[in-house]
Amino acid sequence: MNILYKVNTLSIFLIFCISVSMKAQKLSQAEKKIISSIEANHSSAIQFLEKVVNINSGTMNHSGVKEVGTIFKKQFEDINFQTRWIDMPAEVNRAGHLFAETTGNKGKKILLIGHLDTVFEKDSPFQKFEVNGTTAYGPGANDMKGGNVIVLYALKALQENDLLGDSQIIVAFTGDEESTGKPLEISRKDLIDAAKKSDIALGFETSTGFNYATVARRGSSGWQLEVKGKRAHSSAIFNEQVGAGAIFEASRILNEFYTEVRGEEYLTFNPGIILGGTDVELNQNTSKGKAFGKSNVVAQTVIVKGGLRFISEEQKERARTKMKSIVNNNLPQTSAAITFTDSYPAMQPTEGNHELLKLLNEVSKDLNQGVVTAYDPGKRGAADTSFIAQYVDCLDGLGAMGSGAHTPKETLDLSTFMALTKRTALLIYRLINQ
Repeated sequence: MNILYKVNTLSIFLIFCISVSMKAQKLSQAEKKIISSIEANHSSAIQFLEKVVNINSGTMNHSGVKEVGTIFKKQFEDINFQTRWIDMPAEVNRAGHLFAETTGNKGKKILLIGHLDTVFEKDSPFQKFEVNGTTAYGPGANDMKGGNVIVLYALKALQENDLLGDSQIIVAFTGDEESTGKPLEISRKDLIDAAKKSDIALGFETSTGFNYATVARRGSSGWQLEVKGKRAHSSAIFNEQVGAGAIFEASRILNEFYTEVRGEEYLTFNPGIILGGTDVELNQNTSKGKAFGKSNVVAQTVIVKGGLRFISEEQKERARTKMKSIVNNNLPQTSAAITFTDSYPAMQPTEGNHELLKLLNEVSKDLNQGVVTAYDPGKRGAADTSFIAQYVDCLDGLGAMGSGAHTPKETLDLSTFMALTKRTALLIYRLINQ
């Protein structure tokens, strides 16, 4: 019985060793060297992340955004990338963008996307990078300075092993992803131009989970509703001369938006601010305002400002058409108008995006990191990949893992940082060798 037990145990052990060996053989010698470089550089990567997180780069802190960009610029130059800082015109009111690139014709031409800005401006109390065990805290630690550092150190590992030769890789770190400069034709021109020269775009927004990637993102646009009623003594409301008043009309419109427009998969819309009364004022830049009215006066003005998210341009236009129809069906003695402002287009779940996911999944399995699947686009916000998705195959959500993005409790999961850098480096390596 003991002999049989020992034989069976030995057999299981040998099967395990053979299985591990077979998995290891899926990595080429070059890929094993890449992995070794990432492991050797890991401490340096975390130190560099701390350095850039501790520099405030809120979108409207233009000097801070540019300072972070300058630090990354030097790092890319050290690994033989050609770099340029692109200033934005004064009317755009944004810091600008960092681009770094290599040129060549080998394999796929790749665009790697990140952003330098955060939602935390200079007056935010949340300013410092701190580490507690395997968790780091800091403004933009995962959204998305962590993703930027993954890009840099993945490329650094490839360059240290002379594996970037004759390949075209463009790194685009925008300075205004959190609050995109307008007009978009200017603020996103360089990103779109880079996409038109590329085959594939990889976005390094914060990861939604270690075994997820993003093949689709919803687009985002704004809308503003302005309603007018007839000012009068409230005792006369509902009669033919006075009608319903602006607030009742705005309420009707919003309720019909909810009951008649809502329902399509991935379509959402939200009224984020409302002001109503006799007189209202709304500051469009700060989204702050004031309203004056009295309970015995029929309200004559309402302003509502909101957002709309969609998975395709067709879905966006269907929603807008329904909203316009509802707005035009006014209550007595009222009028209303709705305007729309485009922001982010949709990144649709194309066949090419799913093919990229398959390649990432192969890389992940070869690294013994498990299967990677597509994340629900209904749970993701918009990002810069949306602007270029019509030109190239895209994959996003490849950045750092963490929690609490856009809050003073933003964290970065350090236990996954090296693994995600390895996954990124091997994905790039395989793409430029296709």
